[in-house]
Amino acid sequence: MEIILKQDIERLGHKNDLVTVKDGYARNYLIPKGMAILATPANKKVLAEVKKQQAYKEEKLRKEAQAIADVLKGLELKIGVKAGASGKIFGSVNTIMVADAIKEAANVEVDRKKIILNEDHIKEVGKYKAQVKLFKDIVVDIDLDVVAE
Repeated sequence: MEIILKQDIERLGHKNDLVTVKDGYARNYLIPKGMAILATPANKKVLAEVKKQQAYKEEKLRKEAQAIADVLKGLELKIGVKAGASGKIFGSVNTIMVADAIKEAANVEVDRKKIILNEDHIKEVGKYKAQVKLFKDIVVDIDLDVVAE
C-alpha cells in the first residue's frame, strides 16, 4: 500500500515521502495515529505541489545564505577581552561574542546557533578558527584573533 508520510518516521522515511508499506501497518498503525495518509491521486497532486513550494523556498534560502557567505569569506575578526598577564581570559569567548563581532565587522546578522567553535570555549588569548554553517552545505570559515584589552 502506498502512503504519504506526514512526519519523519525512523527507518521508514521523512515527512512528505511517498513510501510503500504493508497494508496492516498502514491501516492499523500509521493512518489512525495521523502519521500518514493514503496516496490517492488527489493526495499525490497535493504532495507534488507541496514539494514544488518547498523546493522554491529552499532555493530562496540557499541564495540568501550564499550572499551572506560571500560577505563573510576571508573575514578576520578581532575580539577584545579582559585577560590576565599570562594571557588567560577572565571568562571565555563564546558564540554570542563571535556573532556580535560579525555584526559589527560585516553588518550581517548571524544566529549564534549556526556558529561552531573548534574549541568549546576559548579561554586564552590567541588565534582561533570558527565555522558558520549558514545552510545544509554552505559553511564559511572565519579567523578569530582574541586579544587582551
